[in-house]
Amino acid sequence: MNQVSSVSHNATAGAFLMISAAIAFAGSNVLQSVLPTPVGYGGFGLSSTGMAFWQYVIASILALPLILRIGLDKLRTRHPFAHQMRAFVSAVGVHVFVYGFASGVPIWQMVTLLATGPLFIIIGSTLFLGERATAVRIVAALMGFAGAIIVSGVGSEGFGWTTLVPIATAALWAATDVLTKYLAREEAPETLTISLLVLVTPNHLLILLAVNAISWLAPAVLPSGVATGFPFALPSGAGLWLLLLLGLLTAAAQYLLGIAYKLADATYLQPFADLKVPLGGLLGWIALGQVPSPWFWPGTLLVLGGSLLIYWAEASRPSRLSMA
Repeated sequence: MNQVSSVSHNATAGAFLMISAAIAFAGSNVLQSVLPTPVGYGGFGLSSTGMAFWQYVIASILALPLILRIGLDKLRTRHPFAHQMRAFVSAVGVHVFVYGFASGVPIWQMVTLLATGPLFIIIGSTLFLGERATAVRIVAALMGFAGAIIVSGVGSEGFGWTTLVPIATAALWAATDVLTKYLAREEAPETLTISLLVLVTPNHLLILLAVNAISWLAPAVLPSGVATGFPFALPSGAGLWLLLLLGLLTAAAQYLLGIAYKLADATYLQPFADLKVPLGGLLGWIALGQVPSPWFWPGTLLVLGGSLLIYWAEASRPSRLSMA
């Protein structure tokens, strides 16, 4: 009885932490939209690559206690290249994501289109890891994909090339998840965590330098807003405080995610994680006046419905709520 009570308590705590992480992610999305917006339009004109770099430098500094607690000895691995690829693809996904904000994609559309991720994960896991996709997971992924298409292509915003930016982000982050699943077959969770924390910031620096080198050598190749001015330039005044807050929210979200996944199964937590979709839309509406398309609501319901389907089909059994 005590064990059942403990499992139930862990599941409740995990759900609360995941909701808190969703709020932190939604807040960071608002800041990621404001900071790269040109000054003439009420933003701070920070380049998207520069913002992503400093965001993760700040988050990594704040994550140092976690790195030291886990221990640098956990970096020993037989798959250094796979760990580097995982960190690099994750970092590229972040840069593509923040570029979406810099190019004017509204928050509600950016966040909702990330729901295409599960479909990419199923494809990648099936093709590269030899996993068998269940019917429930396929239906749930297709529900999320259909919801994303409704939000992106039918609403007043219309379907444009910038709509592909969050979809590309979803594909990149899905590749990160597939690499994580591949490494998790042999690597300890602590090794997976600390390798990403240690490697992600150097990869952000590499991308920042590469993008700015391309913009200097061939300025017509890259879209505007990706690299503007001195790559390490920091905003001043309120912009600097908002950048520090962005790094803090990023670190807080990762802390909350890490603890939540220790308390409860990832499948059980997924519906709570997907709350960042409506939360992102609502915060963008309240803080920035980005009114969602009328199609946002039915699309979001489909996205959340897909996650709830997985929850009821796979995570309702008590054994699924055990410690991760």
